[in-house]
Amino acid sequence: MTTPKIVDVSVDAMIEDLRALVEIESPSRDLGALRTSAETVAGVIEGRLGGRAELVESEGGPHVHWSGGGTPRVLILGHHDTVFPLGTLARRPFRIEDGRVTGPGVFDMLGGLVQAIHGLAALDDRSGVEILVTADEEVGSLFSRALIEERALACGAVLVVEGAADGGAVKTGRKGCGTFEVSVAGRASHAELEPAAGVNALVEAAHQVLDIVALARPEFGTTVTPTVASAGTLDNVVPAEATVVVDVRVESAEEKERIESAFAALAPHLDEAVITVRGSVGRPPMPESAAAELFAVAQQLLPGLEGRAVGGGSDGNFTAALGVPTLDGLGAVGGGAHADHEYLLVASMAERANLVAGLVDAIRNA
Repeated sequence: MTTPKIVDVSVDAMIEDLRALVEIESPSRDLGALRTSAETVAGVIEGRLGGRAELVESEGGPHVHWSGGGTPRVLILGHHDTVFPLGTLARRPFRIEDGRVTGPGVFDMLGGLVQAIHGLAALDDRSGVEILVTADEEVGSLFSRALIEERALACGAVLVVEGAADGGAVKTGRKGCGTFEVSVAGRASHAELEPAAGVNALVEAAHQVLDIVALARPEFGTTVTPTVASAGTLDNVVPAEATVVVDVRVESAEEKERIESAFAALAPHLDEAVITVRGSVGRPPMPESAAAELFAVAQQLLPGLEGRAVGGGSDGNFTAALGVPTLDGLGAVGGGAHADHEYLLVASMAERANLVAGLVDAIRNA
């Protein structure tokens, strides 16, 4: 039986650091903003934990890596980029009201970072722990995946401090997710005088949408959802080009392979139309088996804690796919990720900091 370790954390201090991170603003792909954000995250880590937080340069922005020294045993994984453009803070400033903290990124996932840092800060021994905070999670982790996988394999256990599921549940499984772009090349012609002389890319795209939607297998947890489409130039011109963007979620490696093969095999319905497909299921599924061991420990530390498999992906998908024990959703309790009503519950901050600290101790003592 794991004995819960209660650490002394200051909610006021956590809120102070959270405000500092939120008020920086750190939209994905804005390299200047991400640099300022990374430097601020590093400053918070160094101020609370000591040592040096290294900035790891990448084309997607600087990642932040810190080590407590000793043999690596556990990786705390998060990201500092958000989905909100610069200027969101002016419209939706950092605020605390009725026990809720609001502001861009408080739930996804700056609150979780702050809680984890303060949980570790309350431990006398921080050896064996690493923190990795990446700059491009919200846009697919293209430039951080290799580093994430390297440190996960080196540490052997991963705690992902993404926001909790509904009711504060941790995330014990995630679907694999990806984006495909289907491009259609046709031929323009006058829509009234010579419509038959053209190859209508919009009509071809409509055929493709129906073929694509038919790939879904809800009974296996596979969703295939066209989300963005564009075609045409003028109302009297047969469209020569069209594109369709598709969101895909899968629960198994077998479905990932089936979907990727099906997209590669898409064929045109109209003579002379040309189909080009880009994309993949970039984040593999996170099976619940990867979380089972750590979830059992978490339940001992916090009786009544629930686990839930969810649809959205995170960097925990990568580490779980490697076979590294991974528990996700250990961050803020709240809701509204990616939305204007995003919020964090103040009353849960100390408990979640304690949960991370307890898991770290349990992993190191196993």
